[in-house]
Amino acid sequence: MLHITVMKKKKNHAHTDNKSRLVGIFLAGVIRRRFIHRLLISAISVCLLLLFAVLSLFGPSPVIENDFVRPRLDSDQHQSPFHVPASGSTYRHDLWNSTNSKLFAACSNAGANFAKAESKTHPDRYLLIATSGGLNQQRTGIIDAVVAAYILNATLVIPELDHTSFWKDSSNFSELFDADWFVKFLRNDIRVVKQLPNIGEKFVSPHTVRVPRKCTPKCYEGRVLPLLVKKRAVRLTKFDYRLSNMLDDDLQKLRCRVNYHALKFTDPIQEMGNLLVERMRMKSKHFIALHLRFEPDMLAFSGCYYGGGEKERKELGEIRKRWKSLHASNPDKVRRHGRCPLTPEEVGLMLRALGFGIDTHLYVASGEIYGGEETLAPLKALFPNFHSKETLVTKEELAPFVSFSSRMAALDYIVCDDSDVFVTNNNGNMAKILAGRRRYFGHKPTIRPNGKKLNPLFMKKDNMTWEEFASKVRTFQVGFMGEPNELRPGSGEFHENPTSCICQKSGSEVKTGVFSSPQNQTHEVDSKVENRIEKQRAEEDREWSELDYDLDIRKQVELKGTKIDSLPVLIGTDQAEVQVFFSD
Repeated sequence: MLHITVMKKKKNHAHTDNKSRLVGIFLAGVIRRRFIHRLLISAISVCLLLLFAVLSLFGPSPVIENDFVRPRLDSDQHQSPFHVPASGSTYRHDLWNSTNSKLFAACSNAGANFAKAESKTHPDRYLLIATSGGLNQQRTGIIDAVVAAYILNATLVIPELDHTSFWKDSSNFSELFDADWFVKFLRNDIRVVKQLPNIGEKFVSPHTVRVPRKCTPKCYEGRVLPLLVKKRAVRLTKFDYRLSNMLDDDLQKLRCRVNYHALKFTDPIQEMGNLLVERMRMKSKHFIALHLRFEPDMLAFSGCYYGGGEKERKELGEIRKRWKSLHASNPDKVRRHGRCPLTPEEVGLMLRALGFGIDTHLYVASGEIYGGEETLAPLKALFPNFHSKETLVTKEELAPFVSFSSRMAALDYIVCDDSDVFVTNNNGNMAKILAGRRRYFGHKPTIRPNGKKLNPLFMKKDNMTWEEFASKVRTFQVGFMGEPNELRPGSGEFHENPTSCICQKSGSEVKTGVFSSPQNQTHEVDSKVENRIEKQRAEEDREWSELDYDLDIRKQVELKGTKIDSLPVLIGTDQAEVQVFFSD
């Protein structure tokens, strides 16, 4: 009985072991299947990720319906033959220096027969002026005020700056310029005082008047001098471009002495400007300064279209309504005539075509760029060494200047003036003032895009090779690079072309042409090119800068010989606002 019981227990134990073994086998199979399943899922996921990476690398870029697109570099795969190289090509022309700069020198000293202030200034004549516009427009007014005071044999009271126009800057003269130096430097030319004194122990309220634009010396003698004799103190308002561009050499040289020597920025402004230049020099031996001017208001005023669709048309159209005197724009016509500012990408392509490589350092002087970073991206791709006031100094260093638009503009002015190459994208006052200054101080390269030729070229660039494009850019830019004798004496604004103050050294011979050209090029061809450039510049200057200054031709005919000097001011408020906004 005991034996049977033992046998039953063994059978039950064996049966239990078999069940455990079966359960173990089953569980092992389940675990193995799950492991293989997970392994397969992981393998498939890795394959999908690799496939996605390959498609992203070799697939086409997304299409952006906007002209502000990233430039195509050689690594991009496109059907177009137009591929932008990363490096600038090498030409015989030195990119950082003007060809004939050493053959010329500044010569603005007063002549032997130029009467000095102590012998010609009348003791009871005081001239006051109220400038208009931004920093550089006001600068032209200050320069011309000195000449006007000399013409009138009057004492000049330190000019009053504009606090009410678009820029809304509260800075006075002594907060922008060194007033003591201004008075001291000009002491031989005119007498300057910081405020209107009592005349005959009495305070005299100045008589306010506005002279016509481009008023000649005879105009001042006929209109303002009688008032000065009678009232003893005269205040000229909205004093911008109120003196003729064409004056005799002695008066033009006085303009130069004021512009290039008497007007010095205050020490805080000059020191910060020097610091910006120093930090640019720490990054590179040479650098380009670019006055971009691609702000929304600039584009709205120009009437151009840049491919931004209905959004762009609506935004810029609303801004354009600010100027009631502007007629409906024709973007295609405006672009054909070269009156559209180049896009940041187009500026970059022009510079690359001229020979500046990807390692070139760029300082950009600009306000708010229309389209923001998306618009700037192509230029930064071409020139990644991209700098501005805000990137070169800290917020704390810039804090004393940020709230004052004229002081911020003065910082850009200093850096652009000190740059190895200055590039302007418009023909406003800053562009002209700096172009003239750079000519005066050694003809430092100043590149002005030949918009009339370049705009059509940019529109066709996808149908040509880079070599063809670059060759055309270099050809079109001859005469627009800041070389000596690009402009004939007397042409353009004097502030841009101060020929009376620049003398060619005796015995020196000027070489023609900026980039390398065929040896057998004839003088006749050079003359034709020069005439073309002069004609084009004259047209552009009228279209862009002086359109609201001069009398309409039809009005001149209607006046039937009436002298311009005797005419009242014909410029309307809207037109004046256009000039005030656009010029700087």
